[in-house]
Amino acid sequence: MTLDLQLRPRLVSRALLVRFVSIVGSAIGFFLPLSVVPLFAKQAGSEAGAGFATVALLLATVAAELVTPRLVARVGYRWALAAGLVLLGVPTLVLTFSDDIRVIIAVSVVRGIGYAIAVVAGGAVTALLIPADRRGEGLALVGIVGGIPSLLALPAGVWAAAHWGYAPVFVVTTVATLLALLSVPGLPRHSLSASSAKEEGVLAGLRNPVLTRPATLFAVSAAAVGVLVTFLPLAAADQPAWVAASALLAQPAAATAARWVAGRIGDRHRPAWLLVPGLLLAAAGMAGLAFTGTPTAVIGGAFVFGAGFGALQNATLSLMYARVPAGGESAVSAIWNAAYDLGMAAGALGAGLVISSAGYPATFALTAVAILPALLLARRDRRP
Repeated sequence: MTLDLQLRPRLVSRALLVRFVSIVGSAIGFFLPLSVVPLFAKQAGSEAGAGFATVALLLATVAAELVTPRLVARVGYRWALAAGLVLLGVPTLVLTFSDDIRVIIAVSVVRGIGYAIAVVAGGAVTALLIPADRRGEGLALVGIVGGIPSLLALPAGVWAAAHWGYAPVFVVTTVATLLALLSVPGLPRHSLSASSAKEEGVLAGLRNPVLTRPATLFAVSAAAVGVLVTFLPLAAADQPAWVAASALLAQPAAATAARWVAGRIGDRHRPAWLLVPGLLLAAAGMAGLAFTGTPTAVIGGAFVFGAGFGALQNATLSLMYARVPAGGESAVSAIWNAAYDLGMAAGALGAGLVISSAGYPATFALTAVAILPALLLARRDRRP
């Protein structure tokens, strides 16, 4: 036993510590202004633009994710990651000079492209830096390193905008991503080759119902996230600033804890058994958000929704990985992340189209109802 422990490779190398810097920088760059930009668009006189800004960000992210491997193959990890960080952070400075909705959407598009490049190129670097026989443990550690700043940045952005204005949030976003650039020269120079096999794997996965079913379930819950992060700050605008900030903190905190719990349960039993409870918790949480005038309901609803969403995150990804042979992990990752981003975009867009006529409480209630049909798909996926 002692000998085995001594022979295990070191998990946290100097290069991985350097990589943590860009993980934190990209997380802050993405999440700090995520709920602030919709608020900024609304105060500029475009409530529909609040939803369109989030949609533009997420659609640009998905589109760029599909072509980033080619960029990495051409310029290498370090240049691609550096370009992603610059495109993610620097355009937010433009919002300190203009609140035109066209400018806001254009900035969101560029930031989405930057985030996709940073995530894909950075993720490839991370895989190189984690020992193969400790990959699960290493990816869990990386998730914590990226999850904590994401968890804190989302509500911090809303709080800072309410107390200090929008410009400081946009400036800090730029500074955080540019400071992360200082770590990039310490990363390896390796490059990837864009293989047609990986592209075919994604296409084959999209034709495989044992993968598309859990991906669809996850997309449904991600759509509700898009509604929450985009419109909850607007719905709680009449409440003290701490209400929206607390709710935006409760949701990812509950999701992070639920992912860990769901992982332990899924390893001992079957991840498929978590699908129905996850959907029910997500629907119940969104229904709680409909009581926008009650702070405890808003915060509690966000927490319950986060628990359901975290369970679905873990269960759907675990199911998909278990259903592909070795070498299919890239296809699973691509499909799952596309479901996340497209789901969020669809939720923000759909809610943006109905919210002016239905109002915030009804929109949250309708989102809860829209989750329920996925229970039929989940029950089918629970079958051995």
